[in-house]
Amino acid sequence: MEIDRKKNFRFSEWAPESGTPDSGNTDSEGTETPILGIISSALHTKFFNSVMKTFSKHKQCGILLPLLQQKYRSPELESQLEEPWLRDYKDNKSFLIDGLLYHREKHTSALTVVDRGHISLILQECYECPYMGHRSEDRTKDRVASTAWLPKWEQELSEYINTCERFQKANRKHRKKYGLLQHIEEPKHPWETINIDWVTGLVPGGKENYNYCLIIFDRFRKSMRCLPFHEEDTAMDTALLIWNNIISTCAVPKIIISDRDQKFTSEFWTDLYDMLGTELSFSTAYHPKHMD
Repeated sequence: MEIDRKKNFRFSEWAPESGTPDSGNTDSEGTETPILGIISSALHTKFFNSVMKTFSKHKQCGILLPLLQQKYRSPELESQLEEPWLRDYKDNKSFLIDGLLYHREKHTSALTVVDRGHISLILQECYECPYMGHRSEDRTKDRVASTAWLPKWEQELSEYINTCERFQKANRKHRKKYGLLQHIEEPKHPWETINIDWVTGLVPGGKENYNYCLIIFDRFRKSMRCLPFHEEDTAMDTALLIWNNIISTCAVPKIIISDRDQKFTSEFWTDLYDMLGTELSFSTAYHPKHMD
């Protein structure tokens, strides 16, 4: 079963070419002129008839259709329904129109399909057709949701797209996965836990022509200190700067949170933290929100 795209997925006929009359159905010579019209059906009639025949072969649809056709509820039939069919029936999400079963979700109603061939056809038409253009999974979900419904269709659509060779080539990942967030305990005293980072690319200023800025943030008081810095300063220079401005005047921090800059990953810093009893906590790789 194929969907007739030429006749049924076109909302209106093209206007007549320039030079032809745009009103009436005949021209001056008596030849017929195309009449503009709108085609309301998106799927071929044969497709709907084929879907209707599959309901009687499906166990849950065979129970649900009699329940929807009768005016009163039948506890005996309802007890035979399985999830999510039972829940949708009780929530009035399932209804019949001209013998076809539809599923209502908020303000959208979609045709219920249960046959494997119909499911594959819907997924193919909503994803692989030229006018759909192998769109992203989210966009394809929106298209399928307004066209058809089946249990666990989102999982099936995800598996269908992940097996598409063109999608895998066009959506190749260019970076590593983000790391997991690391829990940071709240400090109980000032300067117990600090964040350190650099502001780079500054215009040189001051007598020493500083072009970097070392930012030291106290997580307890929510305050920070900005210390002028040079781009070429070494790990030793960084250590002296923190020693003279933080450790000697405030306290020895228990935890210092920093990125993976070479000034902090050097052997010198490792030995210094061991002597001070300070823990150096690196921000999680590929997780930019760790420092928030």
